[in-house]
Amino acid sequence: MQLDTVTGHALSSPIDPPQHRQFHGGSRTLLKRDVVLVVVETTDGYRGVATAGASSSAMREYFEGESQGTFGDVIDGDVADVLEGRTIDDISEAHEYIESAGLPDRLETQAISAVDVALYDIRGKELDAPVYELLVDEFEDAPAPTTDLPLYASAGMYMEPEGYAAQAELVEEAGFMGYKYRPGIGPDADRRTIDLVTETLETTEVMLDCHTWWKLRDAYGPEVVEDIVSYAAEKGAYWVEEPVAPDDYDGYRRLAETDAPLAGGESEESPEGLVALAETGAVSYLQGDVRHHHGFTGCLGAIEYCRGRDVEFVPHNFGTWIGLLANAHLVAAAPEVELVEYPIFENDPLVDAAGDPGMYPFELAFDLVDGTPPVEDGRLAVPDAPGLGIEVDLDVLEEYPFQEGPWTEFHYDDE
Repeated sequence: MQLDTVTGHALSSPIDPPQHRQFHGGSRTLLKRDVVLVVVETTDGYRGVATAGASSSAMREYFEGESQGTFGDVIDGDVADVLEGRTIDDISEAHEYIESAGLPDRLETQAISAVDVALYDIRGKELDAPVYELLVDEFEDAPAPTTDLPLYASAGMYMEPEGYAAQAELVEEAGFMGYKYRPGIGPDADRRTIDLVTETLETTEVMLDCHTWWKLRDAYGPEVVEDIVSYAAEKGAYWVEEPVAPDDYDGYRRLAETDAPLAGGESEESPEGLVALAETGAVSYLQGDVRHHHGFTGCLGAIEYCRGRDVEFVPHNFGTWIGLLANAHLVAAAPEVELVEYPIFENDPLVDAAGDPGMYPFELAFDLVDGTPPVEDGRLAVPDAPGLGIEVDLDVLEEYPFQEGPWTEFHYDDE
């Protein structure tokens, strides 16, 4: 394929009015969600798409000194400069061109990830094949793709214990195999939430996403974390995710001694980091993400590592329907992989329940796609159309202009 244009479009989905959430030691205000739509077009008229994080506030960690604006600026600038006009035979060649741009490490990883997904979308369209058919050939002795996939719901953010339980009930009603929520409302309240949620659910599994415990200014101490992790395992939690900081491998090993099933990996900064976490033997679930770990290409090695071992690859996915379908194609093709994360936002048209279990408004997550993914009763039928199997509605470029400023703000009680 010969690349014609490579563009990044920064978009914002306002949360109006802003939402305020209490957590242990402070509160959080949700203002908007930002996305960069990455579009790659070839001289033959094929178009591939991917999504990535966008806002200046979220991008500061990628730079030394001042932020360089949005990730869309980077795609339009340095990344387009090294890719436009290139002929790409093997998708990994695009990785090498991006590496030559001299970007900071994390930003380079973000760019490689988005471009890899977009190029696979193009290659599938060129070959008139869904991406999962291209990917299955990358695995040795792989079985036929599995395109009927169970989804676990990702929701639950900073609410009273009774609120989590009510939300969990709606998730179960909608047919999802699991309910993942974000604790962090205080050790006693977190234990109370575990009690209520596990008592409420009959068939749906419970997952805890505990990144708040180590991110907070008033972080939980090691003894408190170990106590809650052990309690969650005793109550039958399917997994406890990111209970310690991503680079705290000793912490993972210590908590693994409780026999609690642990999950992690989304915050690893490279595909090699994913494998390194798996090699600790401390996690039962390894959470790579095509948007963070060099796209489809970068996740292949981690999946191969997990094959035949006591660690299951379960992709992280927290964003738009484009990200959902990209990770779903990976799961469909990958041996010994079956679960897909489905984030639920308010007024989600694919969630059939008596109430709304959505976290907050994020209309852009749905509106990027022309049509809807085939989800019913908590299962996804991966599209068999060429590429990712979706079309992007480019009207969103006008409907969701980028808004400067942070997408979320934290306020602490001691300020």
